[in-house]
Amino acid sequence: MFCQTTGFGGTTKRLEDNEEAKREMLKPVEGSRILRVTFDGQVSSSLPWTFKPLQRDIKLIPGESVLAFFTCKNNSNKAITGIATYNVQPPKAGVYFNKIQCFCFDEQRLEPNEEVDMPVLFVIDPKFLQDPHLQRVSNITLYYNFFKTGEDDDHDLLRMQQLQESQSSDYPHYGTEK
Repeated sequence: MFCQTTGFGGTTKRLEDNEEAKREMLKPVEGSRILRVTFDGQVSSSLPWTFKPLQRDIKLIPGESVLAFFTCKNNSNKAITGIATYNVQPPKAGVYFNKIQCFCFDEQRLEPNEEVDMPVLFVIDPKFLQDPHLQRVSNITLYYNFFKTGEDDDHDLLRMQQLQESQSSDYPHYGTEK
């Protein structure tokens, strides 16, 4: 939570429901330098998914809201739940990178062989232009890493126990008292 609030270590910030703050941030700065946001992503080796950006990069000006998409496919024959972590490079830009909506805010469950497009709506705070440490920065990378949650393992274990119980009730219990 600390990193999302402060942008510490390249973690993006989440644009909250403060309408006045949104209005101030969502004002494109006409005539400002153009920034390029590059998208990248990968999945943990324990997650049989394919995950990649639908566009390699987008050019924008600070204050302009931007919608980008990633595509994700579950390459397995069972439903799996994953969660994405994210980061921005250079890290100092994380303070100004604000997500309005993102697939990474929630766990994502994909059915067997399901493929989905996942959106992220964001804005670069116009204050980015006033930061002396970022005057020479014109490229920002938004990076995601998907991990498998333990939820599916619990669900599979419960299903296996229920199946074993139903099968054991179908057969007599030899050597046990009833």
